[in-house]
Amino acid sequence: MINVEIITIGDELLIGQVTDTNSAWMAVELNKAGFDVQYKTTVGDNEKDMLDAFERAFSRVSIVLVTGGIGPTKDDITKQTLCRFFDTRLVFDESVLQNIQQIFEGLSRTLNELTREQAYVPENAVIIQNKIGTAPITWFEKGGKVLVSMPGVPYEMKWVMTEEILPRLQRTFPMTDSIQHQTFWVKNFTESLLALHIAEWENSLPENIHLAYLPTSGLIRLRLTGKDSDKTILGREMNEQREKLLLLLKDNIVAEEDQPLEILLSKILKERNLTLSSAESCTGGKIASLFTAIPGCSYYFKGGVVAYSNEVKTEILSVNRWDINQLGAVSQSVVEQMALGAQRIFHTDCAIATSGIAGPDGGTPEKPVGTVWIAVAYRDRLQSKLFHFSKDRGSNILRACNNGMAMLLELVRGAG
Repeated sequence: MINVEIITIGDELLIGQVTDTNSAWMAVELNKAGFDVQYKTTVGDNEKDMLDAFERAFSRVSIVLVTGGIGPTKDDITKQTLCRFFDTRLVFDESVLQNIQQIFEGLSRTLNELTREQAYVPENAVIIQNKIGTAPITWFEKGGKVLVSMPGVPYEMKWVMTEEILPRLQRTFPMTDSIQHQTFWVKNFTESLLALHIAEWENSLPENIHLAYLPTSGLIRLRLTGKDSDKTILGREMNEQREKLLLLLKDNIVAEEDQPLEILLSKILKERNLTLSSAESCTGGKIASLFTAIPGCSYYFKGGVVAYSNEVKTEILSVNRWDINQLGAVSQSVVEQMALGAQRIFHTDCAIATSGIAGPDGGTPEKPVGTVWIAVAYRDRLQSKLFHFSKDRGSNILRACNNGMAMLLELVRGAG
């Protein structure tokens, strides 16, 4: 496997002002393409620290991918630092200037002097034009190794990686090994109990196949990763291990795709031409927000009610007032009526409803913090389940969302 290090640059990353999403996205795409990401490094806008990071990366990997620090402002010093590292100088590139001018014409903006400075590039680098931004991409080669410097703006980096860098890397470094992943969403286990349950199988895995545990707010993702020079043999080995795991976990496996549950659920809703609505109390609209963040969700997601008060539950969702008074808002009867109310109001095939005590206060001895009822409806089928989560509010909200989506996913799949 060809090994890679990702270096992200910026003081804002170190102090937590901006979250580094670049390296996570890059690692996923590189892995898909067969590259092995071994290191991730973040450094501030400091020349010495950057030089140290470049030197260390070049000593241990074949490919170094750098994002950030190549904008037009004074704190963007990556380009100058790379010149020092590769013992070169900045020269003016007319083609880069023309590319920048075309971008500015499309935006109806005037080119200023700082942006014009972007046309100065390292003399001994291969220049790759940035079709959606002003900062060009620089590709350096040294001793059979490659360093690529890209913009830190996520949408620019993603375009550059997809359209230019990954294809060039694949041509420069032909793959000798195949890498395959299989992912399993697992319910009804804590991480430690799951490890104990599958310990014998895990311990018997071949040396070229490894297992990772990825807890995700109420559920666990298991990821099998296999590497081999023979793609066909690897595929057969991975399938054998999958069959063994399915026998061990049976109905506790919710799904076998490495995507968020809202994406998996949205796929089956679109495939079967089904519609969805939500009625949320303790999750406060989080389920609705997960679906409305997906492009094209209007085809299946019709709307939701944040029924945080009892008045909204009774007046909007038609929950029986007696049930709330006698059984409490956090009860099976109430959450089931919430799901049916959402189905009725929005005229949908499916609905998810939540009612619980998210915390940190509001619990009682009978219903402590973390008590959550979830109901899901699919046409004339209705299911509900009681959960006992943690004392952390944020965790409880996410767990309720994930478990609600998992319940509906299973209900729809089970109905055929």
